[in-house]
Amino acid sequence: MKHFTLLLGLLFLIGCKESPKIKQESLDDVTNESKINNTMVVDLKTNDSILLEKGKKFAQSTQKVLGKNLMTSLQKSGTVGAVEFCNEKAYPLMDSMAIVHHAKIRRVSDKPRNTNNQANQKELEYIEFFKSKINNNEPYEPIISNEDGTTNFYSPIITNAMCLNCHGVPEMNIDPKVTQLLKNKYPYDQAVGYTENEVRGIWSITFNNELSK
Repeated sequence: MKHFTLLLGLLFLIGCKESPKIKQESLDDVTNESKINNTMVVDLKTNDSILLEKGKKFAQSTQKVLGKNLMTSLQKSGTVGAVEFCNEKAYPLMDSMAIVHHAKIRRVSDKPRNTNNQANQKELEYIEFFKSKINNNEPYEPIISNEDGTTNFYSPIITNAMCLNCHGVPEMNIDPKVTQLLKNKYPYDQAVGYTENEVRGIWSITFNNELSK
């Protein structure tokens, strides 16, 4: 009987030692899975951050090239020269930057000057989003979405004082000669009537998701 009691006690001790081990293994599995999931979340956030910066770079570099050439035209021929530049050279320059960046680069608007720049339904929604943020003086970031191995990047184009020479209120901001030239060049022009710090449209840029490019 003594030996039997001792044997039961030994079995009880073994059982007590094994049970926490099984639980710990299960806990380790959950912990490891959590670590993997957290790592995936961090990686996704990191990738999105890199892709966001990539989109910003494409928009800023393209804007820099357009702005530099626009200023040259303004200094040389005034606002009339700027209109001529936008009509004749802006598209080829953007196409060149698209080739450099291996991306599709567009400037679209809900009130386009050129009908080719009419925003689609999704772009119109983003335009309204940025308008709301800016009108309410709220912080915002450009928007990215990933789809079928590509990233779509959207960032607002906001008016400043210089923009009003061509996009402001006719007769108040826009010289009558420029207004007439705009009517001749863009018979369906809607891109007027703006004041400073308004969303005139957005950059809509599509590029490959590969981070190395």
